[in-house]
Amino acid sequence: MVLETERLFLRHLRQSDFNDVCKLLQDPVVMYAYEGAFSEEEVQEWLNKQFRRYQNDCFGLWGIVEKCSGELIGQCGITYQDYEGKQIPEVGYLLRKEFWHRGYATEAAIACKEYAFNVLHFNKVYSIIRDTNIASQNVALRNGMEIIATFVKNYRNVDMPHLLFCACKECE
Repeated sequence: MVLETERLFLRHLRQSDFNDVCKLLQDPVVMYAYEGAFSEEEVQEWLNKQFRRYQNDCFGLWGIVEKCSGELIGQCGITYQDYEGKQIPEVGYLLRKEFWHRGYATEAAIACKEYAFNVLHFNKVYSIIRDTNIASQNVALRNGMEIIATFVKNYRNVDMPHLLFCACKECE
């Protein structure tokens, strides 16, 4: 376990989580911001990327486990993302749709921001969110972030406007 909140555990993903991660990444409603659901190959590559991040960066996207059920309900964590040629630490989150609107994303994102500040000693963290993803934007706002830039990101050959949110440790 990496983090614990009132209702959640955040832990490293494992290969044995593959089927649960498929429930998340193969849901077209959840994955609309990524231009569609992932294939099994893409899910495995996603998991492999997290394993590499744990090895190389000592952090990545962690599995969100609901304490009361023990069920893997999503992912949240810190990853390096490219922005204007620099690697910036991003707090990212993705939950299965049946767990939306319960405050889990905000609870996990706040814990990850605090981890980034207090354990990893980042002075700033970011969230990069597609301009049409209002729910994720609201999570970023509840996480004490503000919009500092807009830009276009190309993913799966689609140009997608994104917002760059930021929170700084000194501003807390």
